[in-house]
Amino acid sequence: MVDRRSETSWTLPDPWIGRDGMPFYEVSMMDQKREFVEFASREWANVRELCRRFGISPTTGYKWLERYRSEGPAGLVERSRRPHLSPQRTASAIEARVLQVRDESNDVWGGRKIRQAMKRHGELVIPAA
Repeated sequence: MVDRRSETSWTLPDPWIGRDGMPFYEVSMMDQKREFVEFASREWANVRELCRRFGISPTTGYKWLERYRSEGPAGLVERSRRPHLSPQRTASAIEARVLQVRDESNDVWGGRKIRQAMKRHGELVIPAA
């Protein structure tokens, strides 16, 4: 068994992938995805080994491949992680009033004090801060 603890993937050249071994090799996420899909689409490709070399989980690697196969290059574009629905979201009128009370306090009051002030003045009951 060979001891390779002093060598890292950032300092060693990797002829299989073609990187030059520069310690500050910068690549955009889109370029990395394209490069991964290009290698993984080859007939001889071992997807799990590619995932290890690219520093991604096999789940992510297979997800990128599936998106590329179904949508083409557009499938590799980053997607929003924001939820489609937020059923527990505070009503916009209450949110505006909370912001107004906070501005009136010169940004000194926190959530609990704003809630107490709004309750005291008989405004809408709002959830816990």
